[in-house]
Amino acid sequence: MASRRRALRQLLTFVAGSPFYAEWTTAAQQEGTLYPPTYSEEVMGPVSLQEMEEVAKKKIHKLAYDFIAGGVEDEVTLRANREALTRIFLRPRVMVDVSKIDPSVELLGKKMDFPILLAPTGGKNLVIPDGDRIAAQGAAATKTLYVVASGAWMSKLEGGVSAPLWWQNTIGQSTQSAAESYARRSEDSGCSAICVTVDNQYQSNRERNNRNRFDYGYMQTGVPGDDARPQKPRSPAVAAMLQPHTPNMTWQYIDWLKGSCNLPIVIKGILTAEDARLAVERGADAIVVSNHGARQLDAVLPTIDALPEVVAAVNGKIPVLMDGGIRRGTDILKALALGAKAILIGRPYVWGLAAFGQVGVQRVVELLRAELVLSMGLAGKPNLAAIDRSLVRLPGGS
Repeated sequence: MASRRRALRQLLTFVAGSPFYAEWTTAAQQEGTLYPPTYSEEVMGPVSLQEMEEVAKKKIHKLAYDFIAGGVEDEVTLRANREALTRIFLRPRVMVDVSKIDPSVELLGKKMDFPILLAPTGGKNLVIPDGDRIAAQGAAATKTLYVVASGAWMSKLEGGVSAPLWWQNTIGQSTQSAAESYARRSEDSGCSAICVTVDNQYQSNRERNNRNRFDYGYMQTGVPGDDARPQKPRSPAVAAMLQPHTPNMTWQYIDWLKGSCNLPIVIKGILTAEDARLAVERGADAIVVSNHGARQLDAVLPTIDALPEVVAAVNGKIPVLMDGGIRRGTDILKALALGAKAILIGRPYVWGLAAFGQVGVQRVVELLRAELVLSMGLAGKPNLAAIDRSLVRLPGGS
């Protein structure tokens, strides 16, 4: 364990040698945030996102773990998201000056220190009370863009060092008047974009939850102890199947939002070239290639496989992002090489939240960012502009 911690600190020392890190940490120290890392030995114990999950699994109730870790039905796409990434190999270049490595990116007019965002996720209160707010503070401390369906707590963070750069996430509203009102409220809230999740028409068939007789009331309250839980769930998972969310949402919804606010509109849940072209035509400002973390429709394409056709269809007109299965810096490299502007992570930062609270979220971001910077150096890519399709070899040698 001690040798692993030394190796991790050496990696962070490497990252600290880059100019962007020095600028970042100086600003963070002035703002009074928790950067650079000054964590306990326990927090520094996990040396990868996978190990962070193992720590979290030991600390939370099985119902909570299965809710977050699980996919739908046979979990074909859940496995495929990871397996597809492992089938892609890197083609590094050598004899390139990588003494300075810059992973910064500009996205929708905002400069970001690295191309990692925190995706909208449900169930944070299952692992820690007030989970969304605590995760937001972790995002702020690491200057990571946070995508969230915010509540009143966000307005309390606005203007302070605990307020992150954030996008408002929604699964839509069923009427034009409701959508227009939502757009205006979002603009007033201080978010920098509206992210519309478009693949959540109905509650999906999540068999781990069904098997556990999961009570959806726990999403707000957390999982009570075994002695405190009723024999029959108030809102059992099986009964939640086919519960409608916004099944009547069409492309006209984007018109409603854009006609009511000046915020960029990001569409999350695109997997095909056909929908990517329609998103561009309807005025979307960015697309997220996503299969909802394999939590909606099973047997759909893994996102890294869907990414190239979406990028080709968009043809550089708007940014394309991707989520699903990202666990390593090399995974990010592969997505960037195939045309993603940035990536989002979901489960990994929730594991950090479950394991260690705010600092756990920060450690997840730091680990992934450090791996990305090191991977860029070893691949001969000093900045994101140097990363292109030639960096990867797809299955079959293409």
